[in-house]
Amino acid sequence: MVTGENRKLLTQRKVYSEVVSSALEIPWAELRSLARAAAARAYAPYSRVSVGAGALCSDGTMVVGSNVGNASYGLTLCAECSLVSDLVRQGRGRLVALSVVAGDGEPLTPCGRCRQLLFEHGGATLLVDAGDGRAPTALGDLLPGAFGPEDLGSRRNA
Repeated sequence: MVTGENRKLLTQRKVYSEVVSSALEIPWAELRSLARAAAARAYAPYSRVSVGAGALCSDGTMVVGSNVGNASYGLTLCAECSLVSDLVRQGRGRLVALSVVAGDGEPLTPCGRCRQLLFEHGGATLLVDAGDGRAPTALGDLLPGAFGPEDLGSRRNA
């Protein structure tokens, strides 16, 4: 959990006309630890690549997710999908910072599908862990020109 000290570091920002928080100081070690524990619980009998994700939410809480494989491969759920499901189920607001790790415990960059899903729930300013000694990457840099909810109104058929 985010300590009271870390919670004080949260500042307000507007994203998609919703007030959300963005952390000035992210507890990356804690997010990586949550992601590693989630990777240990992944169901990956086909790919044999366990993945876990841990994220800081705008309300100061954290959510986790693990990949869930499927024999049809196409129905496999990435750890980030599981994490977003946890976020929505718990009503935790928006994603502020995310760490995704493989079974070896090292950071992994979200795939394209997951980047789009994360954009919907964290926006371009969502910080993605790049590993120890490396600056986190803003999701907007991983998914430039992203299609988001604000595009729907102007794109609908007449």
